Amino acid sequence: MEKTIKEQLFGYKKELAAELKNILTWWEIHAPDIADGGFYGKIDNDNQVIAEAPKGSVLNARILWSFSAAYNHESLPEYLEMADRAYRYIIARFVDDEQGGVYWSVDNKGNPLDTKKQVYALSFAIYALSEYYRASKIEAAKQTAIDLFYVLAERAYDPVKTGYFEAFTKDWQPIEDLRLSAKDANEKKTMNTHLHVLEGYTNLFSIWPDKALGEHISSLLNNFFDHFIDPHTHHLLLFFDGDWNPKGDLVSYGHDIEASWLLLEAAEAIGDKNSIKRVKALTIAMADATVTGIDADGGLWYEYEEGHLVKEKHWWVQAEAMVGFFNAWQICGDSKYLDIALKNWEFIKEKILDKQNGEWSWGINKNGRIMQSEDKAGLWKCPYHNSRACLQLITRIIA
Repeated sequence: MEKTIKEQLFGYKKELAAELKNILTWWEIHAPDIADGGFYGKIDNDNQVIAEAPKGSVLNARILWSFSAAYNHESLPEYLEMADRAYRYIIARFVDDEQGGVYWSVDNKGNPLDTKKQVYALSFAIYALSEYYRASKIEAAKQTAIDLFYVLAERAYDPVKTGYFEAFTKDWQPIEDLRLSAKDANEKKTMNTHLHVLEGYTNLFSIWPDKALGEHISSLLNNFFDHFIDPHTHHLLLFFDGDWNPKGDLVSYGHDIEASWLLLEAAEAIGDKNSIKRVKALTIAMADATVTGIDADGGLWYEYEEGHLVKEKHWWVQAEAMVGFFNAWQICGDSKYLDIALKNWEFIKEKILDKQNGEWSWGINKNGRIMQSEDKAGLWKCPYHNSRACLQLITRIIA
């Protein structure tokens, strides 16, 4: 006998709660660097620690967010202990008290390594500190998040064309290499950074509903309406010069579906009825655009570039698909989106969860094999996408 939607969702929620615990337990056991403080900078797919690896601000901020959010969901003291550890390390090692902002990375001993000011990294610090304040009620955490907002508004915001420039030197001077990673285009403005500035600001607004902050959120939403969302395809345009001229035609399916729900969260946070209405319509269009990247097995492909599909299925792309398609179903009620979300979870359980060593593998390659050479934890591999997907869906499922 076929299960009802309510029965399906009840089982789904139960599995997600168990998986959230599995994810966080893995990080509690394997990630803390007892010798040198904070968390290891790199752990390979077989759980082998690379102790000398650099430690990234994004990894540490995402750990802080994940355990703070988990504690805010379920007040387990071990979650707050992990969040406290991450907070102390970020404040001591990553925050630049002299020039403002956060460093991109430190070495394994905690000494400044790459001291550039990448706006993306600052946005995650704001996002994480805001969540941590909600968990800890430590005023200094809230104030640091506010200070980082002011730094971005003063140093990185483009007052003429709007939007945010990508990166700067330690003392906020122009920098030649603006790229977030080696695979990115070296352009002054990128969708990815703006999406996560929006995400960070939205979380900060929930604890500090400042008028100027709300105006920046509104401006960021307009950047998506006016520039990032292609009005013809409803995929995201990813790279721009300083004057908002688009560069390249790369399609990132994971970002398409991630943005579809983060934009709505931001519009709802500031209570902008016109933006909410506009985003809801765009959410369905962006979900439909993302459907073109869904494989028959329920997994979401990575990218489409220069006329060919990049046939990899990365962990974070699947996590965002879980939330984004569920969100589309909540908005319009069309069961096809719920079916996609549920089938994607079955794919994750079958192909992405590391049932032997724990956590999620980076992904599978074009041959359907685990990408063994990629990190289990690292500068980019963090507990944020998958724990957030679990938390989002647990909260959204009423059953």
